[in-house]
Amino acid sequence: MESSNNRIGGVTVMDNTLKEIFGVEKPIIGMAHFLPLPGNYLYDDSGGIKAIENGIIKDVEALQAGGIDSIMFCNEHDRPYSFKAGPAAIATMAYVIADVKPHLKVPFGVDVLWDPIAALGLAKATGASFVREIFTNVYSGDIGIWQTNCNETFRYRKLIGAEDIKLFFTVNAEFSAPLAERPLSIVTKSMIMSSLPDAVLISGPITGKVAEMDLFKEVKANAKDVPVLANTGVSLETVADILKVVDGAIIGTAFKVDGITWNSVDKERVKKVMDKVCSLRK
Repeated sequence: MESSNNRIGGVTVMDNTLKEIFGVEKPIIGMAHFLPLPGNYLYDDSGGIKAIENGIIKDVEALQAGGIDSIMFCNEHDRPYSFKAGPAAIATMAYVIADVKPHLKVPFGVDVLWDPIAALGLAKATGASFVREIFTNVYSGDIGIWQTNCNETFRYRKLIGAEDIKLFFTVNAEFSAPLAERPLSIVTKSMIMSSLPDAVLISGPITGKVAEMDLFKEVKANAKDVPVLANTGVSLETVADILKVVDGAIIGTAFKVDGITWNSVDKERVKKVMDKVCSLRK
């Protein structure tokens, strides 16, 4: 695919994976968070799967009405978090996404916390364009020692015929810290050289918190032609400055009622951010 240069906010960006998937420059991906799923501690037996489905439908409608470029489905509410998703949770996500998919007007991706294999299988089953996960490094944090296996994920990707599904690698995990401390510039170069990401994501320390601007600049400067997106904490107040540095953003908390992660999506909050992003594109 030939590449062409475009400028937004004074920064040159290259037509690449993001333009291929989303059809726009500087895409904004909005989060549709599943309520707690079956098999998890917070699952609501009285509301059941119907309540989960209704919540996703409501959030998808609000995101699309607000002008979002893409939607990512995620089991954010499945706390306490785990490294392995249960079969009932994965099956429920697949069932609901399949039900909602005919109403989607934008590309979509999936994330299953914190289970790359489950996320890739879900993406294949539902026809998602991309997966977000932690694919590399070893971390220590609130949920214990977090040891990844990127090679296993790529072999599984080939096994199920999912090589068309793009993999978005988080370069610094939330809720934890790497066991071997290295500058993010080195981590970025190493990840791109050895693990073949389709895009690189930069997180803040926890959900809803933005990374330091210097980290965006550091990763972007070392990512070469691999697109870089902000993964957490992007808001109406920060989106313009962040998009001057990186190639797009994933937004969850800032789109929620009162800016609270666990609330439903607020269409007006989505619209305000997207209006600002559209003005930057012009």
